[in-house]
Amino acid sequence: MARRGFTLLEVLLAAVILGFGLAGILVAMSQSQRFMRTMPDLMTAQEVMDMGDMAYPLAEVKDERDLDVPECRVDDLWRIIAGDRGPRMTREQQEKYHGFRWERERVEKNMNDEDLKRLGYLHLVRVTVTWGDRFRGEKNQESYVTVWRDPEKE
Repeated sequence: MARRGFTLLEVLLAAVILGFGLAGILVAMSQSQRFMRTMPDLMTAQEVMDMGDMAYPLAEVKDERDLDVPECRVDDLWRIIAGDRGPRMTREQQEKYHGFRWERERVEKNMNDEDLKRLGYLHLVRVTVTWGDRFRGEKNQESYVTVWRDPEKE
């Protein structure tokens, strides 16, 4: 006699497999939606990093003590780049960069001269951009590390 239909075990197994597949799709959609929401902030952070690099170029640093630049706002960076007679930030730019801050610091501040000589007088430098509402605990940051060689001691 020919068998018709599915057994209860086969139906349950198919439902479990379908459930795992749908759960995976929903998790992937949720993660991509979160990424899409944060992407504009990451793009703005990259622009702020570029502005900081223009305002305080590493190529012009002559002394390792000048590597550290305290945290500054984007409108301060803009004034340094544009100069006194340059263009001002538009209202849209002020809104876009509101809350973003840029800073640069040496990573290895306590290395002695012998260790620096062994490393070829290369200094690790971290550039960090922070944004978000610090008072509500929504602080975000993006950073990169680069190197700077002391031109006086090469």
